[in-house]
Amino acid sequence: MSDIHTIVFNTRMLLRDARHNILVARIDNMQDEVSLKSLNNLVTEVDKSIEKFLVTGLRNILPSSTFLTEEQTVETTEGEYQWIIDPIDGTTNFVHGVPAYAISIALRHHAEIVFGIVHEVNRNEQFWAIKGEGAFLNDTKISVTDTKHLKNSLIATGFPYDEFDREEAYWKALKSFTHQTRGIRRLGSAAVDLCYVACGRFDCFFEYSLSPWDVAGGALIVTEAGGQITDFSGKDQWLFGKEIVASNKLLHSATLNIITEHF
Repeated sequence: MSDIHTIVFNTRMLLRDARHNILVARIDNMQDEVSLKSLNNLVTEVDKSIEKFLVTGLRNILPSSTFLTEEQTVETTEGEYQWIIDPIDGTTNFVHGVPAYAISIALRHHAEIVFGIVHEVNRNEQFWAIKGEGAFLNDTKISVTDTKHLKNSLIATGFPYDEFDREEAYWKALKSFTHQTRGIRRLGSAAVDLCYVACGRFDCFFEYSLSPWDVAGGALIVTEAGGQITDFSGKDQWLFGKEIVASNKLLHSATLNIITEHF
């Protein structure tokens, strides 16, 4: 395997090119070519073309790697090194012209995420982290907040859009957070939400009905920025467990208490 720092450098360059391709596609109105994968789950030709571009580029960077991709450009396979790719996290935002969507990529080594990168397209902010080496926004080191009390916190979440069996519990939890925090925000991109926790714009984030490619890259960035990641039970089944809680660590117990009370 090549040196991890070489992989990171080349991947950062690749995502800058991918961002350019997304912006060009938006100008060319390619986002109008929309189809429905499942209830309220959109995909565009841009998602598919960017994913193909990323798979080709990442294969060149790390030829022995395998892939787990949202749009199934390649067959999902496990290997010593596996890339987890979301070409556009926040496709619905992209389709409607709402400026909050990102490219999200993680690299797993023997099932452990060792590198995560999220490139927010509109603000041109590149969040990234290497396991054990901290988290960065572009080339500046970032960290989570030091907020100790929910009453001083800003919370992010994602509304359920296709799994409604837990809807009542979710709205009850949301009501509790509304009463106990400074406010709640919903951007429409879990990858961006996680990065905003990592850089201190949000104090906590929770959501369910998620896929690995939604959270893999951002989760490492949060932990390397000093934060904490769990599932709703406080355990570590967040990558494939379809639910995640991210916080500055100081608020994690209080956040989980509200979630577990209702879920």
